[in-house]
Amino acid sequence: MATVVEATHAPPVPAEAAAPSRPTVLWLAVRRNLGLVPALVLFVGFFALPMIVVVCYSFWRIADNNIVPDWTIDNYRYLFSVGTYVRTFVATLVMALVATVLTLLCAFPVAYWLARYVGPRWRPILLVGIILPFWTSYLLRVIAWTSILGEKGVINRSLMAMGWIDHPLSFLLYNRAAVVLVLVYLYFPFAALTLFVALERFDWIQLRAATDLGARQSRAFVHVLLPQIRPGIVNAIIFVFIPILGEYLAPQLVGGTRGVMIGNLIVNFFTGAQYTRGAAAALVIAAFIVVILFVFRRSLDVRNIHVR
Repeated sequence: MATVVEATHAPPVPAEAAAPSRPTVLWLAVRRNLGLVPALVLFVGFFALPMIVVVCYSFWRIADNNIVPDWTIDNYRYLFSVGTYVRTFVATLVMALVATVLTLLCAFPVAYWLARYVGPRWRPILLVGIILPFWTSYLLRVIAWTSILGEKGVINRSLMAMGWIDHPLSFLLYNRAAVVLVLVYLYFPFAALTLFVALERFDWIQLRAATDLGARQSRAFVHVLLPQIRPGIVNAIIFVFIPILGEYLAPQLVGGTRGVMIGNLIVNFFTGAQYTRGAAAALVIAAFIVVILFVFRRSLDVRNIHVR
């Protein structure tokens, strides 16, 4: 016996009941994004508004120790017309570049060794050892280097005790080489941890497959490993290079007058009540950082990575 099932249709839903009202939608959106309010307040209050003030100051001038809101580019013209400031800016870029390269060269072997050869039992302990310097004050770590490199420091005392030198070496401190050395020490953990995260996700079977197919170790390293960890390398460069551009304390303590960087000039401008010129110098560094981020933007997109 065939049974016939009659289709039943639900009554139509009114339009006002099917779609929530506009105030309801807005309230739901506010509730979903309520967790962003603290971050938004911090961003606007401690970054956006101060940045707007700095931008305005950089285009204003000072008259009779007062800031006059007359729009001009004289502050930027002054910065690029004084040879000392230009040389300091170039020296800052060179020192930051050298320190970044040395930091990555020191950090990459450590991260590679941790990711490939260290077992899961000892890896957390060694990672804690890398971040151990962060448990002490930044200021204390920099001052410690003055005790190591100074004329009465550990190195000079050791060399004199062994009879290798008759008088302390003065070139170990208060120069740009000392600043670069300290910067490499300070930012090594940032680069090592960033590279370790990238290397930990790499499939090491691909290197063995490449060598089994006839590729040399160096060729497999360059054409298989490096392209796939490129975002990690770029992130390490950003985490090291950009903060170094604004360094002030390390050049001040271990560099002296011969290791001045642009951050020291900006502080000198503000302490000398030259707020408009200090704002202009700060924005020059900020603009350079934006350019760097724009250049590296495509390298941070993992979809562009391919193995050759």
